This record gives sequence, C-alpha cells and structure tokens, in this order.
Amino acid sequence: MAGLTIRSVCKNYGDVPVIKGIDLDIAHGEFVVFVGPSGCGKSTLLRMIAGLEDITEGTIAIGERVVNEVEPRDRGVAMVFQSYALYPHMSVYDNVGFGLKLAGTPKDTRDRKIRDAARVLQMEHLLDRKPAQLSGGQRQRVAIGRAIVREPDVFLFDEPLSNLDATLRGDMRMELARLHKDLDATMIYVTHDQVEAMTLADKIVVLDAGVVQQVGSPLELYNNPANLFVAGFIGAPTMNLIEATVTGVDGGVAQLAAGGASVPVQLRPESVQIGDMVTLGIRPHALVADPQGPLRGTVQLVEQLGNETVLRVRLTAGHELTAVLPGQATHTTGAPIALTIDPAAAHLFGRDGLRLT
Repeated sequence: MAGLTIRSVCKNYGDVPVIKGIDLDIAHGEFVVFVGPSGCGKSTLLRMIAGLEDITEGTIAIGERVVNEVEPRDRGVAMVFQSYALYPHMSVYDNVGFGLKLAGTPKDTRDRKIRDAARVLQMEHLLDRKPAQLSGGQRQRVAIGRAIVREPDVFLFDEPLSNLDATLRGDMRMELARLHKDLDATMIYVTHDQVEAMTLADKIVVLDAGVVQQVGSPLELYNNPANLFVAGFIGAPTMNLIEATVTGVDGGVAQLAAGGASVPVQLRPESVQIGDMVTLGIRPHALVADPQGPLRGTVQLVEQLGNETVLRVRLTAGHELTAVLPGQATHTTGAPIALTIDPAAAHLFGRDGLRLT
C-alpha cells in the first residue's frame, strides 16, 4: 500500500476549467472521502487519479512515483464503480479472477487470491453463483473482490453504494469499514451521501466548482466549518443560516439582531464590531424549545422519527429554520413555538463567507 500526493492539479475541457489547482496529501492507510454537489469535480478528480482522465496541469504521485504518464493498469490502483459491471455468463469465481486471468497470473496463484478475497468479503458460499442469482449488495461485494485480488496500492470507489436501498447501504458501509481495517488499505471514496462521508472517512475533502473548500476529519468539518459553503453542506439536516447585524459586543459575547430577535453568540472580542453584517449559523440539533427563547415563530411542518422530532419553523421575521428536538415532541403544525440556543453552539461568518468563530 502507499499514500498519494496531489500537487497543483488542474483539468480543463477545452476552455472550461473543472479542476482548479488542487493540492492534497493522503497518507498510507487513510480512508479519504470526496464530497460535494453534482458537478463539483469529485468524480473527475478520482478518474484522474485512476488514469482514466488526462491531467491538464500538475502532478499525481502514488508513493514516490509520479504517475501522470503511467497507464491505468500500471498505476497500482483498483477502481470500484457505481455500476457493478459483472459478466452475466460468468460465475462469481470467474468474475473476481477475470483480470488476473487476462494478466496471465498462474492458475494456483489466481485461485488463492480469489479465495482469499472471498473469505475477506464473507462470500465464499457465492463463488459458484452467477450474477443474476445475487442481491445488489452481493454483486457489489463481487465488484470489490475483483479490486482486492489486484492487491493495489490505492482503492478508488466512485459512489459504489448509490444503487442499493437504504438497508443495504447501511450494511455495506459496515462492510467497507471492516474491509479498510482488515486490509490496512489506502482508500479514496466519492459520494454525495452525508452519512457515508461522516461514518466512513478518516478525512473528508469538500469540493465545490473544482476547488477544495476544506479538508479535515468529519467532526472537524462539522464543528468548525471554514466557510458558508462547508457549513451549509456538511450535516443533516443542514445548518440554519440567518443574516444578522452585530448590535453589541461585551467581552467574549456579541449580541446579534437575527430572525427578529436578539441572539447572543460567543466569539473573540476582536472578531466583529457593532454594525457589522454577518451570517449566523445554527445547527438544527443546537436549538432547544424554551418558552422564554428569543427565536419565536410558528411550526410549519412536524416529522416524527421516533427517537427525535424534526420541526420546520417560520420565525416572526419571515425566516425559516429547522429544529431537531430529542424524543417524540408534542408540537403540532400551526402552533406557536419559542426556541433558544447556547451562545457557545452558534457559528458566525463574515461578509466574505469565512468563519469568524
């Protein structure tokens, strides 16, 4: 296995830039997830690492070797796609070992690698079946097994679970996490799914319009988003963002006029001045129902999830926000509600969109 180094990498399609000077360091054994909205460049970057897309500028190195001009089959990577791409007339055994057969791997070595991969993926009992006899999750295991037998330096996954239903996605997330630990493998994973990113990643790379917005652990990005884009993208439900004005600063607490209320926020005293226009960020789980709370409005929507209740609230000033309350809250649509927030749980962003607190 090996790490990966990306330096000043760009990709243009004609005159249109889609990857705009990305620098990343991925250590050996890390599980790194690329996230971002559709069209942000995450799959393109993954395909550039795999050698399926040319690099316009910059370098990609796997271990100590620059691979810009190296053919995909010689890069030491294995890619698992969203589509399983299994040969329907072949057994699981033959599908997993087909690449090795093409490469001229001796039969006994090929057999050992196929059976080792099947054992790791707990699919030894499936080796004689055809793809039509498998569930979606089992087919994805076969596709992953095909990657494992190549013994690559880096595993690349391009939204591999998006074709599965919710239950199977959960099961396969656990399988991938276990696989990563068992193989001590370097893995790079593309997804738009928040839960996949937060639960699988050692490190998340947030992309937007071909630019890296922030790199960090899942909790670093959740607790300390670098800018408004990351704040609005990481977390489910998404962070509430309300335009506000600083009305007072006293020590480490600023008073904000936000959502028709006066809201206190903890921050460095030098971060803002009275009159500054800012954006207040509030995680839905940080809001608490409180009869004396400053944020007052009307419940627009109630979603009972059993262990928690999601409320959509329209404030008196017209802003809408989402609150997630613990347990089975009794609020009803159309009822008045008052909410409060711990000043230490608030996030604040300047007019340039960068984090202030």
